[in-house]
Amino acid sequence: PDPMPLPRLGCGSMGGTQSLALPLGKGPHPVGCTDVMVGHTRQGLFLRLFYPCLPRAGAERPLWIPRYEYCGGLADFAHRSRRWCAPLLNVAIGSCRVPVSWNGPFKPCGSGYPLVIFSHGLGAFRTLYSSVCSELASWGFTVAALEHRDHSASATYFCTAEAGREEWIPYQRVPQGQKEFYFRNKQVHQRAEECVRALRLFEDINSGESVPNILHQDFDLSVLKDSIDLTKVAVMGHSFGGVTAVLALVKEPRFRCAVALDAWMFPLENALYPEVPKPVLFINTEKFQTAESIAKMKRLSSRNSQTKIITILGSVHQSQTDFTFLTGKLLGRIFGARGTLDPYKGLDITNRAALAFLQRHLNLEEEFDQWDNLLEGIGDSVVPEAAFCRSNL
Repeated sequence: PDPMPLPRLGCGSMGGTQSLALPLGKGPHPVGCTDVMVGHTRQGLFLRLFYPCLPRAGAERPLWIPRYEYCGGLADFAHRSRRWCAPLLNVAIGSCRVPVSWNGPFKPCGSGYPLVIFSHGLGAFRTLYSSVCSELASWGFTVAALEHRDHSASATYFCTAEAGREEWIPYQRVPQGQKEFYFRNKQVHQRAEECVRALRLFEDINSGESVPNILHQDFDLSVLKDSIDLTKVAVMGHSFGGVTAVLALVKEPRFRCAVALDAWMFPLENALYPEVPKPVLFINTEKFQTAESIAKMKRLSSRNSQTKIITILGSVHQSQTDFTFLTGKLLGRIFGARGTLDPYKGLDITNRAALAFLQRHLNLEEEFDQWDNLLEGIGDSVVPEAAFCRSNL
């Protein structure tokens, strides 16, 4: 039984009870998590790390929305007024917690855990995919969920060298008069470079270099030394993060494969498609993709027979984020977070397909191949290719 049930927050007229019912990881390991920030400029890195940990009684659970500023950023992204929407979000979801152990003791691993770098979608930030990231960690992965500094996060910050000074980087819309493609293309390149820098950071940590975490967490990164298997590294992301993962394969040969959740393919220039050297698993939702986006995915699958495209029926774009686990009507309306498929079932399909794919391409000695059928789009609530490309014959 769970020693710390998630708080149920009554919001009365604000749309009933708002709470976050994130599932616990189904794998054999308890999950710990910590925040890591390196460098005092925006060229540094900021990420939330999920990892297998040792069980600890009465462990603290981290807040899902780490700071009030993120509520303002979500309001901006949702085209709502900060003045009323940010405090409302703060009351509704500000006390929700993630069912993992904050700064929990790392569980050492002689053979090393595989590493997944995770890239968030437009208007999101490092904590909004805690359900997917903690599930992977429960199966024995270290997962680094980045918070991108290309103005695509709803809010983020870095700490300058001056003691205690934070500089916030706001969400930015496409500037008027600028073509969206050029604006987004520049961002996707910056995001993919951040994924590559994250991999380099873990190489330093794994080799025992001293990496100062300027957030001064009660978690010493040196415990990860020799516990990450850097021959088994993948990149993963949702939406803008999905296309970021594809581009990261072009930029960094050590990424062996990518898992793209409902990838937004628009920002990637056409010249790069022939350059994608490694397999990609595209897990799409039923309601988001366009014909052009699917055509771009098919260009990759026609070049590489290991690249797979599947669609989860009854799912919407937000089904692959934590928002799908928010109970209460209000936020579902603001964020369009629910499809017709039960969110726990949708998450299961996403995770199992990802695990099967990662086992295949990282050469893992696990039993994730029991879910290989999903990679061919065989199973309940899943179809191969794209839902609307099914023939009418």
